[in-house]
Amino acid sequence: MAEVDINPSFGAELKDGFKTVNAWVGNGILWLDDIQQFYRERSVIEKEYAGKLSALAKKYFEKKARKSSSMSVGDTPTVTPGSLESASMTTWTVQLTTLEQRAAEHDRFSTQLVGHVADVLKALQMRYEDLRKAHTEYAAKLEKERDASYADLRKTKGKYDSVCQEVENRRKKTDSAFDYGKSKATVAFQQQQAEMHNVKNTYIININVTNRQKERYYNEYVPELLDSMQGLSETRVAKLNSIWSLAARIEHEVMTRSTSYLDHLSSEIPRNNPALDSMMFVRHNAAPWAEPGDAVFEPSPVWHDDSSIMTDETAKNFLRNVLTKSKGQLSDLRRDIDRQKREIEGARRVRSNIREGKDNRDEVEVVRAIFTLQENLHEVQRQLVTAETEITTITNVVGDVSIGARNHDFKGETFKIPTNCDFCGERIWGLSAKGFTCRDCGFTCHSKCQMKAPADCPGEQSKEDKKRLKTERQEAAHVLDGSRTNGSVSASPSVPELPGNMPGVSRTGTVTSLNTLSSGYSAQGQRSVSTSSVVPEMEGDTPASSMVEKDSTVKASKPAAGRRRILAPPPTAYAGDSGGDGASDRQQKGKMMYAYVANGEGEISVQEGDPVVLVGPDDGSGWTKIKCNLSTGLVPTSYIDLHPQPPSAVSAMLAAPERPGSAYSNSSASLTSSAPAAKKKGPVVAPRRGAKKLKYAEALYDYESRSEAEHSIAEGERFVLISKDSGDGWADVEKGGVVKSVPANYIQEM
Repeated sequence: MAEVDINPSFGAELKDGFKTVNAWVGNGILWLDDIQQFYRERSVIEKEYAGKLSALAKKYFEKKARKSSSMSVGDTPTVTPGSLESASMTTWTVQLTTLEQRAAEHDRFSTQLVGHVADVLKALQMRYEDLRKAHTEYAAKLEKERDASYADLRKTKGKYDSVCQEVENRRKKTDSAFDYGKSKATVAFQQQQAEMHNVKNTYIININVTNRQKERYYNEYVPELLDSMQGLSETRVAKLNSIWSLAARIEHEVMTRSTSYLDHLSSEIPRNNPALDSMMFVRHNAAPWAEPGDAVFEPSPVWHDDSSIMTDETAKNFLRNVLTKSKGQLSDLRRDIDRQKREIEGARRVRSNIREGKDNRDEVEVVRAIFTLQENLHEVQRQLVTAETEITTITNVVGDVSIGARNHDFKGETFKIPTNCDFCGERIWGLSAKGFTCRDCGFTCHSKCQMKAPADCPGEQSKEDKKRLKTERQEAAHVLDGSRTNGSVSASPSVPELPGNMPGVSRTGTVTSLNTLSSGYSAQGQRSVSTSSVVPEMEGDTPASSMVEKDSTVKASKPAAGRRRILAPPPTAYAGDSGGDGASDRQQKGKMMYAYVANGEGEISVQEGDPVVLVGPDDGSGWTKIKCNLSTGLVPTSYIDLHPQPPSAVSAMLAAPERPGSAYSNSSASLTSSAPAAKKKGPVVAPRRGAKKLKYAEALYDYESRSEAEHSIAEGERFVLISKDSGDGWADVEKGGVVKSVPANYIQEM
C-alpha cells in the first residue's frame, strides 16, 4: 500500500464534534482490553492444545465483525461505510489469519505473550483511558464555561430589565409627585437612571465578551481539544503497532516453522498508519455545521433603548475605571501566554523526538504534560480575550479616557471599625462589609463603589493629609448625596441650647456627627439628639419608640424605604410643661369681621367683632371650626380675621419663612387676609355638604422643629393629617398651608 499523504485535523474538520470523537477514541482504548484479553486466552490455549488456536482465531474474527463498523467509522456515521474497514481493522485481520495458519505453540511463547504483551496492553489501556477521561472532563469544563457565559449574559439582561423597570417606576413617581416631594422623586429618578446606564454598559460589555468567548470556544478551544484527542488516538495506534511488532518478533523466535507467516504479519503491521484510521473516521462523520450567531443587545420591554454605550460623566467615570483595570492586565497576560506557548512547543518537540527514536522518555507522560499546559494556557487566554474586548469596546466609543487619570492604588479590606465610604457617604462596617482603601491617599469605598470612584488620587499623603482629605471627601459626599436627594444643599440653622435637662438637638453634616449615628444614617434629613448630662427617667408610661440613652446619642433604627431619616425623638425627651395655661397662650386667636347666623348642625352664631379661638383649620371646604363665648362650631373661613400665631421661645430665635397659602384649601380667602372693616355683610359662603372630608390630628406634646422639613407643634394644637407613620416614626401634617413632618408619637388622630 502506498504512503498516504493526508494529515487530517479533527479540530478543522469536525468542529463541535467532541461527543462523537470521544466515543470513537473511547472505543479504540476499550479495544486494547480485547486485544490483551486475546493474548491471555491465547497463552492458555496454546499450553493445552494447538488445535484450539483455530477456534480462538474464529472467535475473534466474529468479535471483529461485530466491532468493525464502530471501530472504523464510529457508532453513528453520516456516510454508510459499506464493506470498508479501517487500516487498523485490516491489520487485525492479517493478525488473525496468521494465527489460523499456526498449529502449535510453545510454553515459552505463551509465557512471553503474558509478560510482554498482555500486561503491557492492560497498563496502556488504563493510562490511555485516564487521559481520555481527562479530555472528557476538560470538554465538560469548556461547555460549562460556555453555558456560564450565556447564563451570566442572561443574568445581566435580567438585571438590566429590572433596573429599567425601577427607572420607569421612579419616573411614574416623579410624574405623580407634587409639592415638596417632587424634587425628591426627580433626584431619585436621576439616580436610578444613572444606575441603569452603568448596568446597561455592563450588559453591552458582557455581550461582547460572551460573543468573543463563544468565538474562541468554537474556533480554538474545542478544535484544540479535538486535535488533542486525535493525537491520543494516533498515539494509541502507534503504541499498539509496536506491541504487535513485539508479539510478532516473539513468535518469529519461538516458531521457526511459522517464519514465513510471521514475516508477512510483520510487514503488514507497519503499514497501519495511525492517520489512516483518523482519515476514514473523518470522511464518514463529517456533517454540515454552522457557527451560532452573535448575541445582540435586546432592549428592555419597559425601557426602550438602543445598543449605544452611555457616555455621560457618571458612566464615563465607570468606563474609565474598567478601561484602566483591563489595560493593567494586558501586559502580564500576554507575557504569561508567550511563556506558556514556548513551554508547549518545547513539549511537542520532545514528543516528536520520542516518535523518531531520539528520546527514551514516556510519550504518554509527555502527552499528559502537553494537555496540562494547554489547559493552563486556555485560562490565561480567556482572561486576555475579556480584557482586550473591554478595552476595544470602551475606546471605540469614548476613546482612551484612562490617559491622564490618577488612579487609586486600592487594596481589599474588611472594616472592623465603622468607616464611611468617601464616594457615597454610607457606612462600611462589619465582617461581611468588604471594601477598598487607597494605599496612597487613604480613600475608602464600598466594593460596589470601587468602579465608580473618580480617578483623582493626589498621590502618597502623610497621616495628617489623609485625615484632612477624609474630612473633605466626607463633606463632599454628603453634599453630593443631599443634592441628589433634595436637588440642592441648604445649611440648617443652629438651634440654641434648651433650658433645664432637655437635650439639645443638632443637625450637621460634619464627619464627627456622622460617627455618632447608627448604620441607618443618611445625609439627607439626618436627626441626631445628644445630651451632655444624664437624662432623668420620666414617670408614667412613655411611647414604645422612646429610646433615650444616658451620656450618648439617641440611637435610631434603619429608615424605611423612601424616607431617609432616623426615628423620631421620643416625647418624654421633648414634652413641654403641661402645667399652667401655656398651651392656650399658643393657640391662634382672631375676631369676626362679619356677623353670622347658624343655618345648620355644627354651626354657631357670632357677632361682628367677637373674639374667637381657632379650634380646627379650614379643611378645604371654606369652613373653620372656632371657639367663641364658650361655644364651639363652624363659621365661614372668609368671615374670620386670624391674628398671627405667637412664636415659641426657640422658634422666635429662628428665621421663619413667610407662610404660603394652603395646598389643601380651595377657599376664596386666605386665613391671614383681612376684609375691609366697612363691609358689614359677609361674602357668599359655599354649602358645607359638598366639602372635602379630611383627617385631623391633635398634638399630645410640644415639639420644636429641628429642620425646615419639620413643623413645630404645641400641645392641644390641631391640624390636617396628610399621612400616618410609614415605619420611620414620622407623620406628615398640613399646618398653615404647608405640609411638613412631625413625630408620629407626638400626635393622635381625631
